[in-house]
Amino acid sequence: MRDETASPQTIAYFSMEVALENRLPTYSGGLGVLAGDMLRSAAELELPMVGVTLLHRKGYFFQRLDGDGHQHEEPAAWPVSEFLLPTNGTCQVEIEGRQVTVRAWRYLITAMSGAEVPVLLLDTDVLGNDPYDRTLTHYLYGGDERYRLCQEVILGVGGVRMLRALGYTRVVRFHMNEGHAALLALELFAEELKRTPGQRDSAIDQVKRMCVFTTHTPLPAGHDQFPLDLAQGVLSAEQWDALRALGCCDQALNMTFVALHLSDYVNGVTKRHGEVSRTLFPDHRIGSITNGVHSVTWTAPVFRKLYDRHIPDWRKNNFSLRYALGIPLDAILQAHHEAKQVLIREINNRVNAAFDENAFTVGFARRATAYKRPDLLFHNPDRLRRIAAQHGPLQVVFAGKAHPRDEEGKALIQKIFHWGKELRPDVKIAFLPNYDMELGLLLTAGADLWLNTPQPPHEASGTSGMKAAHNGVPSLSVLDGWWSEVPVEGVTGWTIGSRDRSPSFERRDDEDAQDLYRKLEESILPLYYADPLRWAERMRFTIALNASFFNTQRMVQEYVTHAYRDR
Repeated sequence: MRDETASPQTIAYFSMEVALENRLPTYSGGLGVLAGDMLRSAAELELPMVGVTLLHRKGYFFQRLDGDGHQHEEPAAWPVSEFLLPTNGTCQVEIEGRQVTVRAWRYLITAMSGAEVPVLLLDTDVLGNDPYDRTLTHYLYGGDERYRLCQEVILGVGGVRMLRALGYTRVVRFHMNEGHAALLALELFAEELKRTPGQRDSAIDQVKRMCVFTTHTPLPAGHDQFPLDLAQGVLSAEQWDALRALGCCDQALNMTFVALHLSDYVNGVTKRHGEVSRTLFPDHRIGSITNGVHSVTWTAPVFRKLYDRHIPDWRKNNFSLRYALGIPLDAILQAHHEAKQVLIREINNRVNAAFDENAFTVGFARRATAYKRPDLLFHNPDRLRRIAAQHGPLQVVFAGKAHPRDEEGKALIQKIFHWGKELRPDVKIAFLPNYDMELGLLLTAGADLWLNTPQPPHEASGTSGMKAAHNGVPSLSVLDGWWSEVPVEGVTGWTIGSRDRSPSFERRDDEDAQDLYRKLEESILPLYYADPLRWAERMRFTIALNASFFNTQRMVQEYVTHAYRDR
């Protein structure tokens, strides 16, 4: 039976994870939040779009931290039927020679205008499926390589078949948000060959015209690769033959290569990431569309009220945030003070850290992994103590999950706990467990400064600083990802490292740490403590210059222009 909500012409957006709302643990971090923000802006722009993802019945994981910072993971099960609508759509995919039944649930993203974007969440926990197959849509990024490849068959192949089953017969673009969904292109290729048997080149050209691929990371771990014997065992014989014919299986099944080979439009997620991606994949045309965040979602309630009062159309036209230049400085300071009070109360309630709302507060929240360098701040702890003693009280709040198999990332959390004990009471350090959307908003709205210290060129984009900008919080960041596009040093934030140096090469930790300390002691803390109105000017510039551009409303409009239009 056809789905009554199906549009005559639709864009299908595929993502392994989508952050729909805080209570649904269907995302792990930035990739999923970006997907959710994309779909929210698509609804506001009344773009005919449908999202496709997996159900993740038991979520990513619930993070518990002991007194020394050891991470313990627990399933994050949630009551599916309380949040999602069942559909009557089912389809089958072949996995390891077994026929696996897939059903779909629906979540509706609704804009202020009433326009809706449905999101389909695929589920294999269906009576009659093999017991192993019933678990395949339980865990986000769980299990081993076999589990992961089976999931990608369900997302890519099952996603296309589910769209057909629900009546989405005129999907004009299939957008792959990272390579996890690359097998959708293989399914489209099979469909085209059935329509025009023997016309291989014509089928490839037709599939490419329908496919858009966004790559999100230059790191090898972000490009899924599977051993050939595993791929041959999991995929159907027809799919395996098609992959070999396309030349996508050499030494391994590389999902990024599949997506690159069968997409006409490919993009990185910042200008810098586009440049890096072209060096990684020189045989492919790769553009760039810089990421953004959904403005209303990532603006704290107190700042929403402020913008409603001074910029009445900001919700419909995010670019009008540039008129924040007319908001009185004392109103910005008052709004931030209220947001900071909320954050400080939350920190003290959660971890009893004795944070002070009058102390300069640095925020750092993202996935706990080595290239993010969350420990860079502690490179010279004695100097950090001196900075706080000489320029004013300093406190730092961290949050972030380490992937269950990332032992180095877990060790970094323990390191932050160690320095929290060592630096107390000179510098207060807190680490908040179970980082999610709700906590992310509190942190990016309530901190005084947002810190970002990735090792270039590994940060493709980074969006947490964009969220901070929507609340007037300036950044102190390494020149990588989105920060390479920020207008003027010292106006909306500060840079670690010189703009005269190429960010394409890894920099030494000691050099970046010294620059970080220098900016804190020479520019940032003196300004914050000595001249609140000039600090408020930096906050106002941050909103007007950064938030007005780095949002998903602008981003989606660029996708419409560059990726979704007829080519």
